[in-house]
Amino acid sequence: QVQLVESGGGLVQAGGSLRLSCAASGGLFRLNAMGWYRQAPGKKRELVATKTSGGETHYADSVKGRFTISGDNAKNTVWLQMNSLKPEDTAVYYCYAAVREYVYWGQGTQVTVSS
Repeated sequence: QVQLVESGGGLVQAGGSLRLSCAASGGLFRLNAMGWYRQAPGKKRELVATKTSGGETHYADSVKGRFTISGDNAKNTVWLQMNSLKPEDTAVYYCYAAVREYVYWGQGTQVTVSS
């Protein structure tokens, strides 16, 4: 069973930075990608950033130039460095892992950016 453990959320002022971590464990044979989604109150869950096992990265337009996803394939861990945070970045951030045809989710971590 794949498990994802997230950490690093919190409260920060606008313009500040946070770093999220996500460590995956369990049946990770054919791990294709890991990344982050977020969901703000009353809004749909949206993709923030993803990193494939081949090293490709993709970002939502709203975070390009501010957020950076990185990872360690050997440790099945990804990080999301979030800089120049804005109040509109406030959301619950969910780590995900795409393993074979399945998608697994972390429990979510709250990020709150005050103005």
